[in-house]
Amino acid sequence: MIEPVTIGRATLYNGDCAEVLKSWPDGLDVCAVVSDVPYGIGEAAGKAKSRGKLAKAKDYGNDNWDDKPVEWPLMQTLIGLGKWQIIFGGNYYPMPASSCWLIWDKVNGDNDFADCELAWTNLKKAVRLKRYMWNGMLREKGAQRGDHPTQKPLEVMKWAISHLPDEVETIIDPFSGSGTTGVAAIQMGKNFIGIEREQKYFDAMCRRIRETNGDDAGPLFIEAAQ
Repeated sequence: MIEPVTIGRATLYNGDCAEVLKSWPDGLDVCAVVSDVPYGIGEAAGKAKSRGKLAKAKDYGNDNWDDKPVEWPLMQTLIGLGKWQIIFGGNYYPMPASSCWLIWDKVNGDNDFADCELAWTNLKKAVRLKRYMWNGMLREKGAQRGDHPTQKPLEVMKWAISHLPDEVETIIDPFSGSGTTGVAAIQMGKNFIGIEREQKYFDAMCRRIRETNGDDAGPLFIEAAQ
């Protein structure tokens, strides 16, 4: 059994979510799943250092965590974890029909990245759109890419969480990366459960969660104000 690290209102697991969820505590009330799942497009395999017009982008190394999509049975497990779900990359999976997709328009101009990213939800509302510039070196004021090649801007994740019902007290991200969902959740007064298998990203998440909780004397490192 993987023992969690507890930091303030956050409970963090360093392991594969498929393994962590096998020993999930009984009676744990997870109200919402908010996650940016791997899509299987190889974004972890060194693309960032040489991609298109972004040849000077940060080199995050060559990893394999995005070599293939998440297996559908695991996605079904994630959908069943909480009452509400917001899953970025849901358009890569055979998700149930939804009236509410969250659309992040990156305002990214002419490059080989997607113009938008889509989050599938089971929320009972209409489609919602947020424009937040994410075009190479041209980004919203104060935004930084940070610790992870697919790290979302903090303000985008806070916007996503803001669409959840007020009753939601706890958020889980089974593919936490460097912890942007956790930073957003805690800043919005929620409890957070994060699971991340890659040690370097788990370490980054722990650092950022400590800083968000005020348990570190160093400056708060976030992408906007992942």
